[in-house]
Amino acid sequence: MSILAWTYLIVGLSFALYIGIAIWSRAGSTKEFYVAGGGVSPLANGMATAADWMSAASFISMAGLISFMGYDGSVYLMGWTGGYVLLALLLAPYLRKFGKFTVPDFVGERYYSRTARLVAVICAIFISFTYVAGQMRGVGIVFSRFLEVQIETGVIIGMIIVLFYAVLGGMKGITYTQVAQYCVLIFAYMVPAIFISILLTGNPIPQIGFGSELKEGGYLLDKLDGMLGELGFAAYTDGTKSTIDVFFITAALMVGTAGLPHVIVRFFTVPRVKDARISAGYALIFIAILYTTAPAVGAFGMYNMLNTTSNREIASLPQWVANWQKTKLIGYDDKNGDGRIQYVKDPAVNELTIDKDIMVLANPEIAQLPNWVIALVAAGGLAAALSTAAGLLLVISTSISHDLLKMSFMPDISEKQELIAARIAAAAAVVVAGYFGINPPGFVAEVVAFAFGLAAASFFPVIIMGIFSKSMNKQGAIWGMIVGLVFTIAYISYFKFINPEANKPENWLFGISPEGIGTLGMVLNFIVSFVISRMTPPPPVHIQDLIEDIRIPRGAGEAAVHH
Repeated sequence: MSILAWTYLIVGLSFALYIGIAIWSRAGSTKEFYVAGGGVSPLANGMATAADWMSAASFISMAGLISFMGYDGSVYLMGWTGGYVLLALLLAPYLRKFGKFTVPDFVGERYYSRTARLVAVICAIFISFTYVAGQMRGVGIVFSRFLEVQIETGVIIGMIIVLFYAVLGGMKGITYTQVAQYCVLIFAYMVPAIFISILLTGNPIPQIGFGSELKEGGYLLDKLDGMLGELGFAAYTDGTKSTIDVFFITAALMVGTAGLPHVIVRFFTVPRVKDARISAGYALIFIAILYTTAPAVGAFGMYNMLNTTSNREIASLPQWVANWQKTKLIGYDDKNGDGRIQYVKDPAVNELTIDKDIMVLANPEIAQLPNWVIALVAAGGLAAALSTAAGLLLVISTSISHDLLKMSFMPDISEKQELIAARIAAAAAVVVAGYFGINPPGFVAEVVAFAFGLAAASFFPVIIMGIFSKSMNKQGAIWGMIVGLVFTIAYISYFKFINPEANKPENWLFGISPEGIGTLGMVLNFIVSFVISRMTPPPPVHIQDLIEDIRIPRGAGEAAVHH
């Protein structure tokens, strides 16, 4: 069977499964729509959280970044994994005990202010749209290659599918769909990685194959260093980023993860606080399977890509290049007319252009794996993008229907009207997300990195100080969020959209790139909120008692009395 036939079969079966689950578990109440009725088991929630969290950036883009950036790509690995640990230990159990559906709900209640809630809603919507644009772009890339349509058409197909099960099933439908999507995406990621590891090194475990000797002799990483050095690139195992920038990007990704509204809401879907901790542990194991494999996938992809394209005669280029040329994500221009393709660092001489986002998807084709494996990767990429897109759309619709309408402007609406508003908001959000998917502000992982920076600069300080500081008041929270968000947006916008020519290390503030500036935004947020809360009246007594209650585990008070 051809790649196209296999793709229709495997993607079609996986979509039938997702839609079947959405219909079976469709939401009948706002509680089911927002938090799946609060009755999901920790194991299922761990899988759903892993699928929700491992987006198109993790599946499609991260190993592609590592392929081209080498050592520098490790910031994404460290930041996203470390951030998940931070979220599981520092935030999730406390927010679960607080018992609110959304981050704006927590901010509104904790800071006893409608203004604070509105600022948090704006932050949540802004972050979610930035993030979901990357997912829709990922969907478009997968469809454009494997269904042989335009990227724009691919994005529209993805919009229709996400709309169907996010709007129908709400959180209940999304949770059980995400369990299935996790199984699809992890199988799709590991099968080609194991295949390629055996082909190159004879070792079936990619994590070990990554540091092993190749069958043809020499270690994989040594070979890559040598090959890239000859082409004028930095060695694969050397970093080009400054230490301060690596630190700031890693920190922005870490605290950004901990402030992501669509991941936090997952911890409200389990019955008890204890279950929130357990499901966080399960999710970490499920996430680690993919994350420890990504460096190997990136290195295998780069090695095979260089071997099959660099300095090859155009007439003898492999079939995968022609297949991907149709998507316009790879192209060549024989500048010197010698009939060969030169892939070198110098842009004046380089004749091959490759979009970083295709590496994971093209990897099985480059390694000449069976057609069913190629189609399986397509299904996995779609599962990763769609699961996260659905979670984000739910955050947007919940922020609008619950936090804006029900809690702020229309407190008298019925539960049925609130559910209708949530569905309309989700539909509108899909359309906006689709537009950004067709006209993206960067490649997938870059767009997602900005979302993390914005989450770091706005939400993280407010949530942390809301849980651990009794003196943190509404004035401090509101001004902290505004200053952090405005500074971060302004910095990113200047270097990415207003004056992209200036986006060089020598022009950056303290040598910090736009991807890492969210950390500085977070520090400003902490400083502003701390100073202003010291200059203004302390929170009411009932709020201080509430914070005390969140922090102390149930039963701790009684135990102290007996002693």
